[in-house]
Amino acid sequence: MNQPAFQRFIETLQLKAYSQSTITTYRNEFAQLLYLLKNVPIESLDATRLRSYFLYCINTLKLSENTIHSRMNAVKFYFEQVLGRQRIFIDIPRPKKKVTLPNVLAISQVEKLFSQLENLKHKTMLFLAYSAGLRVSEVVNLRIRDIHSERMVINIKGAKGKKDRTVVLSEGILELLRKYYLAYKPKEWLFEGQYGDCPYGTRSLQSIFHRAKDAAKIIQPVTFHSLRHSYATHLHERGTDIKLIQELLGHNDIATTLRYTHVSNLRIEKIKSPFDSLNLKNE
Repeated sequence: MNQPAFQRFIETLQLKAYSQSTITTYRNEFAQLLYLLKNVPIESLDATRLRSYFLYCINTLKLSENTIHSRMNAVKFYFEQVLGRQRIFIDIPRPKKKVTLPNVLAISQVEKLFSQLENLKHKTMLFLAYSAGLRVSEVVNLRIRDIHSERMVINIKGAKGKKDRTVVLSEGILELLRKYYLAYKPKEWLFEGQYGDCPYGTRSLQSIFHRAKDAAKIIQPVTFHSLRHSYATHLHERGTDIKLIQELLGHNDIATTLRYTHVSNLRIEKIKSPFDSLNLKNE
């Protein structure tokens, strides 16, 4: 019944040049509603029925706030962008998002994690990610021509949001890259996959990180992306202007970058706990 609607939904996402990851997320979330509707035409839904559906997702399915937001975004896209019903979501409130702070590694933990890496290729990829605050997808999609050693910058092409940006190329990383290049002689992709004509896999690189993390006995719930969080936080702790950090990370909204001020030691390292002022006898 709703197969044509689903097809138009996918085609509209493609025509608007949404990223493949967004298309996949929207497709999966929209499909959940269509599965529940069965033979009921989705075009027949009004704001009241949509409101009831999202309450069902919250109260019965117990979906998280983030999942609810994703599902709402997908359904909203269909009604507004495919059907042109621009005002249908005006009276449907969204759940308040949780305020979460990024998980950040201490400098000593970064050193300990990196000390577990023996393979030159693995070492180069993780060192590079931290040195420039790169996402895992940005590391594996680097081409040789993106490394501009004369200007000491790395050109990141088509990153999240389809934006290009330029980041700093560390002198130490350049030396490591030259050593890596002589050993592996990549042709187009800086970090080639198993067959050479494709980039290294993101999941494989994430697995390398987690093996090193476990070997370093780091108990905090950090992921590969925590290298990017740590890069930004450590820059802030060293006094780098927050607007410059925003540009280096490629954030559209300064509020996203400001999260790092809440986990940085820059503001709290001079604070003395009142406990230390207590006159207690050591027993």
